[in-house]
Amino acid sequence: MIDVKVYNREGKEVESLQVDEALFGGDVRAALLKQAIVRHHANKRVGTAATKSRGMVDGSTRKIYKQKGTGNARMGTIRTCVRRGGGVAFAKVNRNFGKDMPKKQRRLACDSALLAKMQAGNVVVVDELKFDAPKTGEFSRVLGNLSIDRSCLVTIPEQDTNVYKSARNIPKVDVMVINDLNAGDICNKQKVLFTKDAFTALLDKKKTN
Repeated sequence: MIDVKVYNREGKEVESLQVDEALFGGDVRAALLKQAIVRHHANKRVGTAATKSRGMVDGSTRKIYKQKGTGNARMGTIRTCVRRGGGVAFAKVNRNFGKDMPKKQRRLACDSALLAKMQAGNVVVVDELKFDAPKTGEFSRVLGNLSIDRSCLVTIPEQDTNVYKSARNIPKVDVMVINDLNAGDICNKQKVLFTKDAFTALLDKKKTN
């Protein structure tokens, strides 16, 4: 069992939750986790870089001068890559770097990422995280009270515009709904901050599956 402490917004411990490792697979699947992270980064690549090959640039396909008798090196079309204004050798083309992964593997990788964070003590639970209006200063103060001074993934049970707007101007802090959690985003952050409602909903979902 893993002991996960619950804090209030002032950084004081108010209770503790017991988490069974078996709900998250029991062990961290390192190979599967790596595969999920590689997929995460690959799917973020745009792949729109493109350059013109010799067949795409303007210019004649006629041989510039005859092969022999001029004293010059032999030369073909003006569109060759060795002449100014010619095409690019091994030109880049639009391509899709995306990788696919079965749904079950994505779920298991996410569980392994969360389990690794909990075992390392990098999962923080706060009793509530609600704002009447967007307040970046207040959100930053809460993070400071919870000793979160590096990158952080804030996980909430459902969409909350005030929480999102309060966090969007804080460097290296992202807000995500619990249903959108994935191994790549979890591993890219040093800490994962759950609201108590989000964390209990996650545990209830694991128990019913």
